Amino acid sequence: MCRFLAYLGDPIFLETLVCASEHSLVHQSLHAAECKTATNGDGFGIGWYGERETPGLFRDLRPAWSDENLRSVCTQVRSGHFFAHVRAATGTVTSRANCHPFAYDRWMFMHNGQIGGYPRIKRRLEQALPDALYHARQGTTDSEVLFLLILAEVEKGSTPPEAVATTLGFTKALMREADIDEPLRFTAALTNGETMYCFRLACDDRPASLYFNQRPGAVTVASGPVDRGGAHWQAVPRGSYITVRRGAAPAVAPFPWAAEAVAA
Repeated sequence: MCRFLAYLGDPIFLETLVCASEHSLVHQSLHAAECKTATNGDGFGIGWYGERETPGLFRDLRPAWSDENLRSVCTQVRSGHFFAHVRAATGTVTSRANCHPFAYDRWMFMHNGQIGGYPRIKRRLEQALPDALYHARQGTTDSEVLFLLILAEVEKGSTPPEAVATTLGFTKALMREADIDEPLRFTAALTNGETMYCFRLACDDRPASLYFNQRPGAVTVASGPVDRGGAHWQAVPRGSYITVRRGAAPAVAPFPWAAEAVAA
């Protein structure tokens, strides 16, 4: 499984959380806790919002702990909203296009999880994409397909949580039709540059870990605490999601469609 973090708040240099803290994401890429795989070396990515509506991306294949370019970029880029992700591949090729986060227009997404038996339903998931979003796809991961399917629902008028519920429900239905017993797990972050949604869902009640930390002027959501103190980090409950808006307290709520969306 992968590791990620998402930040929304007062502008800071990316290195503060990605590289410099005691248990930073780069450190976790080599020494991950609460994770099936201790190392996450199948590429990395950062995405950030600056003075434009659309996010900037920097993704590469090298392990995050050995890429000097990542450290250099993080010491120079300052942002009030950014994502960072280190990848442990789950069955798809290791390539730059398959590294998270993914971006389309003003939206950005990253995922820690899997669609069980993905190769058996991949074609049907892709066929459900509208033409514009199908052609926007650059990689081969189940994560990117989920992202684009979610955006298709948003374009129809759904809220992001509703779009996630519809997408996961559709995916799980295909898995049942294909007699797939492997789990659907969805610990993920989605943002439009203004409001961030982070989810912790799984059909086997074993979603990947997710925590959040609220401090004056900022909220960080991450797979694991990015410092060793940890006491000020709160776990996002299983089957829940967190909504983060600038200048407001984060709101954690049970995912109201969780049982229907990812029921076994």
